[in-house]
Amino acid sequence: MMTVPPGVRAGVTDWAIAVGVAATLLVTGLSGQHTASDLDPLGYALLAAGGLALAARRRAPVPVLAVTGLCAAGHQAAGFDVPAVAYLFAVYAAVRAGHRTLTVVASVAVLASLPLAGLASGLPVGEAFAQARGALEIAWLVAAGAAGEALRQAERRADEAERTREETARRRADEERLHIARELHDSLTHQISIIKVQAEVAVHVARRRGEQVPEALLAIQEAGREATRELRATLEALRDDDTTPPRGLDHVTELVERARSTGLDATLTIEGQRPDVPAAVDRTVYRIVQESLTNIARHAAAGTASVRIDCRPDALAIRIDDDGRAAPGAAPVPGVGLLGMRERVTALGGRLRAEPRGEGGFTVQAELPVEQTS
Repeated sequence: MMTVPPGVRAGVTDWAIAVGVAATLLVTGLSGQHTASDLDPLGYALLAAGGLALAARRRAPVPVLAVTGLCAAGHQAAGFDVPAVAYLFAVYAAVRAGHRTLTVVASVAVLASLPLAGLASGLPVGEAFAQARGALEIAWLVAAGAAGEALRQAERRADEAERTREETARRRADEERLHIARELHDSLTHQISIIKVQAEVAVHVARRRGEQVPEALLAIQEAGREATRELRATLEALRDDDTTPPRGLDHVTELVERARSTGLDATLTIEGQRPDVPAAVDRTVYRIVQESLTNIARHAAAGTASVRIDCRPDALAIRIDDDGRAAPGAAPVPGVGLLGMRERVTALGGRLRAEPRGEGGFTVQAELPVEQTS
């Protein structure tokens, strides 16, 4: 079953209303009694135009308000005593769109012009005012405006309710994330620390006695250290909320220093004058460098790594290269870390490229746009 898009359905509805109103006005004009004159074609054209203009009432409520008001005064001047139905629809649409003051001003102008239009058609003063009052009653205007305002308020309350639901869901997700972090800390950190300490003690005792340290024990010791680092990084990510100090460009130096402490010859180059960047961009730069250096330490078997950050007026460009074992043409394994980097960059409207280099090793390049403030 084919689903009609909401925009198409609304357009069809608007055109159906416009054609229906135009037909009603034309039928009323044809059936009404008035003296035939050379202005009849113009009057019929204005009746049809006023109705058909309603097709654009959602997209351009103010122009439609002006067109229908002019058409109402025009067909009155041409001698057609027809109610200004199209103008009432336009009043409803304009108020619904939030143009209340402009609608009041326009309505006062239309109410003042209708008697003048009746006088221009040759009617006596009394009949001209009576015809104008019949064409556009103030009560009709008030009802149309009230209906538009009521629907506008209802739509605004619906939007606020939707925003409230989204904020509540986001807050619950943050609370759950912090709960997971606490649970991980309580259940895993202590046990892993015990394993690491016991393994280090066993290695130390064996070496002190001059005994050969078993390879399995060395593997346990290294696995304990790696698990501790990974768990700490995971907990930091889970706890990365507004209550913790944000990590950003100012802390990239610490990441590079930490990488050097593991034996990796890591360098950091920052070029250009650092612009004022949004907090989300600042955190994303830190996470990209952090994840890239972690991947280099875990998978690349690299000796050197370079981190380059280019501060441009409209963007931040980050590039991390290593001389590891990645071969040209080999597709990178899409791990969770790489996927997380790509999601962060894409969410900020940036670009990310992660692939082996032609001369060997691996490169991660990201470009994050920086909004300009005046």
